[in-house]
Amino acid sequence: KASWISSEPEIKESYLRPCPFFRKEFELSGKVRSARVYVTAQGLYQLFLNGKKVSDDLFTPGWTSFNKRLQYQTYDVTSLLGERNAVGAIVGNGWFCGNIGWNGGKGYYGDKPSFLMQMQITYTDGTTELVISDSNWKTSTGPILSSDIYHGESYDANLEMPGWNKVGFSDGKWVAVSTPQIPKNMLTAPQGVPVKAIREIKPVKLLTTPKGETVFDMGQNMVGWVRLTVSGQKGKTVILKFAEVLDKEGNFYTDNLRAAKATDTYTLKGEGEEVYEPFFTFHGFRFVKIDGFPGTLSTDQITGVVIHSEMAERGTFSCSDSLINQLQHNIQWGQRGNFLDVPTDCPQRDERLGWTGDAQVFAMTAAFNFDVAAFYTKWLKDVAADQLPDGKVPHVIPDVLKGGGGSTAWADASLIVPWTVYQVYNDRRILEEQYPSMKAWVEYMKNRAGEDYLWTGDSHFGDWLAFATTRSDYPGATTEKDLIATAYYCYSSKLLSRIAGITGNDSDAQAYASLAEKIKKAFNAEFVTANGRLVSHTQTAYTLALAFDLLPDELASKAAAYLAGDVRKFGHLTTGFVGTPLLCETLSSHGYEDLAFMLLTRKKYPSWLYPVTQGATTIWERWDGQKPDGSFQDVGMNSFNHYAYGAIGEWLYGYVGGIRSDPEKPGYQHFLLSPHPGGGLTFANTSFQSMYGEIRSDWKTEGDDLIYEVVIPANTTATITLPGAESGRVTLNSNPLDQKMSGKLSQTEKDVSLQLGSGKYRFQYPAN
Repeated sequence: KASWISSEPEIKESYLRPCPFFRKEFELSGKVRSARVYVTAQGLYQLFLNGKKVSDDLFTPGWTSFNKRLQYQTYDVTSLLGERNAVGAIVGNGWFCGNIGWNGGKGYYGDKPSFLMQMQITYTDGTTELVISDSNWKTSTGPILSSDIYHGESYDANLEMPGWNKVGFSDGKWVAVSTPQIPKNMLTAPQGVPVKAIREIKPVKLLTTPKGETVFDMGQNMVGWVRLTVSGQKGKTVILKFAEVLDKEGNFYTDNLRAAKATDTYTLKGEGEEVYEPFFTFHGFRFVKIDGFPGTLSTDQITGVVIHSEMAERGTFSCSDSLINQLQHNIQWGQRGNFLDVPTDCPQRDERLGWTGDAQVFAMTAAFNFDVAAFYTKWLKDVAADQLPDGKVPHVIPDVLKGGGGSTAWADASLIVPWTVYQVYNDRRILEEQYPSMKAWVEYMKNRAGEDYLWTGDSHFGDWLAFATTRSDYPGATTEKDLIATAYYCYSSKLLSRIAGITGNDSDAQAYASLAEKIKKAFNAEFVTANGRLVSHTQTAYTLALAFDLLPDELASKAAAYLAGDVRKFGHLTTGFVGTPLLCETLSSHGYEDLAFMLLTRKKYPSWLYPVTQGATTIWERWDGQKPDGSFQDVGMNSFNHYAYGAIGEWLYGYVGGIRSDPEKPGYQHFLLSPHPGGGLTFANTSFQSMYGEIRSDWKTEGDDLIYEVVIPANTTATITLPGAESGRVTLNSNPLDQKMSGKLSQTEKDVSLQLGSGKYRFQYPAN
């Protein structure tokens, strides 16, 4: 029943306009049993009732494909109501009509923000009453002079309106709202989790740069803002600027933010201690430059407020190597910084978009770190909503680039992400609901490939940011895009066949299994020699061919040997966004775990630990975002918080730590436990909070023995594999294993396997 309301007159030609405030007073006609409010905005809103914020949710209503899906939130406000009441809202531009994308685009979804609210009050006598947004509301502007996600916020405390959201406020100078005719058929209840302020951190240092800049070091590349505490003269303005790094001279560095100003300004009202934090902007930063601060600065003046989607933490990994532990820390903080309602590529520059490729390669690592079921469910709705009629999946979701899409490994997120969610949570609904989208994408590939089953000639990102050099003989790593495209075409077709079987689409299951076999045959004829060598003799090419099971059995070992040979030749990885997530897993599963551990523990560029040695606290976009001499990569694309390469986390949890889901029995009701000591590590402790409870997998070397302790939660079973073990030399809870588990063991040349139910177990045996 509510009407959309907006402010008038519209301020033309300016997206950095003051945020509109809205208010209305009303009285109750009886004793309230319950009251709930339904609220949304085209833009971002904060809602108040009788002076109190209705919720601590941030950046509501969230970011969706607004023209097709606009979320509303529902809150219980019973306890906030009085006999006389005032409801108020502030609305910011947000993603809807602020800056979005890197082409200077603004107002992508609309020209200005609007607000919609309906409060349903139920009285104790059973009658109901509605309080709605309509033409009876009033609007004004206040202290938020401008607010933009990229550019920051400007706030003048002298324009504050004390009591504006309370009963009795004098709003004679406020004006009537307009009621634009905006459709409501795109409104939807939220599937995801809200963004919240999750934690606070204090600066570790206050420093003066060689240029004389005053800079706070937060000690952690974080996403959110800072809360400023300041006292001073009325009209004095404090300017806060945000950066990820200092340059090699130690000066404040913002070139890599591109056009994003990332600046908050606060103008004092001069009434003792004042506290400010922004309403509708966020920054990606470690360093904060402060100008215009009155008085003596100390680290007490600011507090970092860390925000992200409210995902429960699920996994832990630690080991005897402090650099690898920092890598794990960086992976998790990269996810925190970029899982802000959508899985963004980066949180700091003029981009912050939901790149599908990044989300795809990181999906399983993300699920080990945090509970991402609801987060991905919500985002995948927009994948389907923005998918084009021909099945093409845009590069970013929500799609604000318009026209770009269909890149292999990126668009395949439409299958791989829901499949990952299914594997972790055994929720078949996500496969059923996304099935039309998944099938449409595979059909798009099928149409592009044609009758020869080779997807060639189209534009793709390829193995994005793979290793390259400036040497004259160019010993870099360029993998043919046609090879990558055909590999993913086969893999996604095979995956769709499995999903079709699970969802009861039996004819599709057979059809896509047959299609995958034809693509595999074409792949081998086109890209593989009779001796197992690929036309792109790169780590990524071999990794994809092996990981996606594209080679005949007789050639797989030869291809794995070529892969291992290339790793030995370079002594480091050469992979980009496509090959890196699968590299260590592929090496270790084909008998080359020594090379996988070498890659993990390497400290020189290019490697996972090189950024750690440079002081990184999140994952970098490029292997050499900051070079050993302190200089930086190309300012046009150089994020220091970009989670894609953090996909190595899946291997840390699953291979080194030894916790894996069973692909035949999703959801961890049955799972696999198998530790893999290596790389000079003396212990690794791994945990995962499944839906059934905590799974633990802790191993350590003690003298010549390996001690392995596991926890299997109630109502689950696990297949445990002890690498390098002989059943006669293994003890289980201090008893001989072969006596305790007689008839229940499987012994091979390489390991011992057994199945156990819930409980705590301790294995000990001589390590080879």
